[in-house]
Amino acid sequence: MITYLILLGIVLAIAGDRRDLLALRRPRSWGRALGLALVVVVAIEILDRALDPLLHGAREQGLTPSHWEPNHAAAYVANGIVLATIVPFVEELVFRGLGYSLLARYGRWFAIVVVGLTFAAGHGLVQAFPELAVFGGALAWLRSRTDSVYPGMLIHGTFNALAVIFAVAV
Repeated sequence: MITYLILLGIVLAIAGDRRDLLALRRPRSWGRALGLALVVVVAIEILDRALDPLLHGAREQGLTPSHWEPNHAAAYVANGIVLATIVPFVEELVFRGLGYSLLARYGRWFAIVVVGLTFAAGHGLVQAFPELAVFGGALAWLRSRTDSVYPGMLIHGTFNALAVIFAVAV
């Protein structure tokens, strides 16, 4: 959590008084944003089901235990809360907020691709790189269509929360 708070401080310092660069604003239309978010979720789920059996990217990240340990339940819940709230908030501001805003001047698709690739590279995972790049790019596409990071934060937080829950439930 400390790492993410430091990263948030750096992003806020870079943005300075240009808070518009963070895209912390309502989507143009919440109905349209939720429809586009559904498209993103379905596309990511299809891709994940196709790639994960080959690449095993979910296991590589190592954020969830391989088995349940009841005496570590409180730490697991605390970690899950951070992964489902703080991490998506900060990563969306870094990549789809400030990152996308600074790259958009070079073209929408350039920004989407670069944000996807840097999101994947930022995780430092080899096997999960393709899945993370598509996930990051899809959220950048959503940000470009809604002019807001909020829909991406919701999707990102939901994916992280479900990953933590399914890790011990399945």
